Amino acid sequence: MFDVIRIPAFKDNYIWLLRKGATATVVDPGDASPVLEVLEREGLSLTAILITHHHADHQGGVASLLARHPAEVFGPAAESITGISQPLRDGATVRITSCDVEFQVIEVPGHTRGHIAYYGSGCLFCGDTLFSGGCGRLFEGTAAQMAASLARLSELPDETAVYCAHEYTAANLRFALAVEPGNRRLQDRVNAVAAARAKGWATVPSTIELEKASNPFLRCDQPEVAAAARRRAPDARDEVAVFAVLREWKNSF
Repeated sequence: MFDVIRIPAFKDNYIWLLRKGATATVVDPGDASPVLEVLEREGLSLTAILITHHHADHQGGVASLLARHPAEVFGPAAESITGISQPLRDGATVRITSCDVEFQVIEVPGHTRGHIAYYGSGCLFCGDTLFSGGCGRLFEGTAAQMAASLARLSELPDETAVYCAHEYTAANLRFALAVEPGNRRLQDRVNAVAAARAKGWATVPSTIELEKASNPFLRCDQPEVAAAARRRAPDARDEVAVFAVLREWKNSF
């Protein structure tokens, strides 16, 4: 099994580095500099790069990394990203021999049209689709696409570790509490996250089980969540419509 190293980047991004022995794989390296620092400090050779989508803060460091490390670059076939050597579509399998891991590729459109996630060895690297306590904005896809993408991810085993790409948990949970104030698991999570952030600790990864229990975007079938959406849009009668109301509400929360 590989170790996962969290590499902070920009204001609130996380780049994930998978280490096994003297080799490494990185996920969504928007900035090469902090990755190169870790590689040099730990004496690691970069063998693979996994990209979830085309936004610059997720793939902007690829060229600089390739200039120093001849790595394979995996990414979504449906998006134009310079440097990808292995374009991927839904259902593909990515075998990273150096880390002894096999990832299943899951297409999760919504944030962008071609966004993909990687699932393997009990870990989900989901970019900007599922966040800890929230979900990504709909920059290119539709509410129906994002709701379907989140539903697919929620079907993964409960113990799956969710490695999203931003430290947004505290803000996401403030919104979640406005939507579903009666959720005891959510209340407990809000308190735990506040205590962690006060100590400067990260709140990622979470788990699929925790997200299903406290993330409103995975709970559009719950009466209190649906009622909160319908107070804003009385015609939100199905789960996709509830999701759309929540996502628009969160945009201006």
